[in-house]
Amino acid sequence: MTEGTKKFLWGLAAGFAAAAFIKTDTFKKATAKIVAGGLQLKDDAKEYFETIKEDAEDVKAEKNA
Repeated sequence: MTEGTKKFLWGLAAGFAAAAFIKTDTFKKATAKIVAGGLQLKDDAKEYFETIKEDAEDVKAEKNA
């Protein structure tokens, strides 16, 4: 068996293992948790930058008053 054939078979086995793992409930729950965390982080960042924007507008208004 050549080295290339061995690598191909290992890759094929890894692909089948990954496909089987992706179908498990554990993987689906972990993926959902990661996505939810990312969405929460996005919302928190948006809120934080909105606060900064409002503060900057207040400073500008006070400067022009």
